[in-house]
Amino acid sequence: MSTRVGLQSQMIVAVGLVVVVTILFLVSVWSVFYALLIIFGFSGAAFLASIVTGGVVLCIGYLEYSQLSRIEGLADAHPVDRETVPELYQTTTKVAAMLGVPTPTIAVSDRAAPEAMAVGIRPGNIHLVLSTGTITALDSDELEAVIGHELAHVKNRDAMVMTGLSLPVVLADGLRSRIDRLEDPQGFAILTVPLSLVSSAVWISGRAITARLSRHRELAADRAAAHVSGSPSTLAAALRTLDSEITNTPERDLRAVSEISSLSILSLEPAKLEKVMLGPDGTIEPSYWWLRKRLYRLRRWLFVTHPPTEDRLQALAELETQQEAARHTNTND
Repeated sequence: MSTRVGLQSQMIVAVGLVVVVTILFLVSVWSVFYALLIIFGFSGAAFLASIVTGGVVLCIGYLEYSQLSRIEGLADAHPVDRETVPELYQTTTKVAAMLGVPTPTIAVSDRAAPEAMAVGIRPGNIHLVLSTGTITALDSDELEAVIGHELAHVKNRDAMVMTGLSLPVVLADGLRSRIDRLEDPQGFAILTVPLSLVSSAVWISGRAITARLSRHRELAADRAAAHVSGSPSTLAAALRTLDSEITNTPERDLRAVSEISSLSILSLEPAKLEKVMLGPDGTIEPSYWWLRKRLYRLRRWLFVTHPPTEDRLQALAELETQQEAARHTNTND
């Protein structure tokens, strides 16, 4: 109970911070347009700035969120029918019924990297994406536990929550990327420079906050899946196996799935930055390697969307102990 309360309180704090960042972003963008309109002598500057800010936000939001359909394509997955994978459909249907969510469409990726994710915002239109690497690495009980974790995200409406809360990150990143695409950004420096500074600051802070919230929701999905299966140790074994598979996956293969890393059951980003020696004999260290290595560690500390696997295994071990103690108490009663 205390673990759940702790997760809920931390999520409430994260949500509050995201709301603050969103308000600051909107106010900052409005202020830039308001200042420009005042400088150029427009009357009704406050109203015009509000209209322009609203238009910019709506356009960027539409352009960015309309790309959500790309996710399944990025996973390189194709839907499979019940006749093709009857056992997988049977397991998924059983887990979905236990969690009280609609049975998702199953899509399979031929990649060796261990992918497992639930794609979609509305519970009635979810695709469960699994890679052949995940399917072949796990036994039937472990695969059921992984499916339970992904469908627990659906039950908790995590995709909807995280999509909504990522608003400042999406808007800031969209604004920044579109400024970078301008052919002559210096010609609009009075507008682009302050907007770039604002969007960069909001992107960093917003992404750090949502990453922290995502880590809490991963723990919550672990807990829900363990309760459904009745065996936290089975999910722990699955996480341990998949973590080992990720460690043994070539870094080039992990880079190929980096865009969907935040959606998968485990982070698919390499824990360490790959060091490629330079020179004809491969003996020259890359420039500023010490700095690049530290910046990579800082980026992971700020933006990684999954808790360390060791922390998840420890939480599941504690839950296993609690369940065994409860069973022992019920037996004595």
